[in-house]
Amino acid sequence: MKEAKRKLLIVEDDPGLQSQYRWSFEDCEVFVAGTREEAIELLRAEMPSVVTLDLGLPPDPDGTSEGFATLENILQLAPETKVIVATGHSAHESALKAVALGAYDFYRKPVDADELGLIVNRAFNLYELEAENRRLAQQRQSSSLKGIISGSDSMLKVCQMIERVAPADVAVLLLGASGTGKELLARAIHDLSPRARKPFVAINCAAIPENLLESELFGYEKGAFTGAHKQTLGKIEMAQGGTLFLDEIGD
Repeated sequence: MKEAKRKLLIVEDDPGLQSQYRWSFEDCEVFVAGTREEAIELLRAEMPSVVTLDLGLPPDPDGTSEGFATLENILQLAPETKVIVATGHSAHESALKAVALGAYDFYRKPVDADELGLIVNRAFNLYELEAENRRLAQQRQSSSLKGIISGSDSMLKVCQMIERVAPADVAVLLLGASGTGKELLARAIHDLSPRARKPFVAINCAAIPENLLESELFGYEKGAFTGAHKQTLGKIEMAQGGTLFLDEIGD
């Protein structure tokens, strides 16, 4: 499928410069307007990403009033559009004013095609980056579970299932590869359950030698074995009334 060309609107009343712009931006879909009315009509119809705007438009070709009015109209209708204004060598103040009003950048006449090409290309890149960010922001969905953000439909279904099962006083088996967030989900179940004010105790079963696992789970009395200098509560007793998370129980 052929990739769509970037849309560029040239607002310039000089026929010679119009032709130069068309030639300079052959890789773009170029639209040309010579007046504010034509520019607004094309803006609404074509929604270009970038606009180059000569501030000296009729009926005030020697001033900037019509150019600034056009700039304001464009930004009101399409605030995401990147507008690049053209100024004369002695019109630095006008360029700064345009940027203050919301223009993306400016260039000076007479036109340097290479310099303008760089500015326009940079404007297109920024517009596309911002558009992608807006698209992702609209698509992103987050669950109501603390610490869990996901745009995946399957993950959102898991979160919904957790919200349903959390109020029940039952054991829950969480399956998933190491590092996929099982402890986060276990904490979410705990936080949404009637046990939320009680302890959440996690134990990594794979990290405890088999001969010590019983002591970790059930605790031990002082003197029960060499090194047992004091009574120690087991994880099960510590989690009484709350949640005990047995991580990596299958290892």
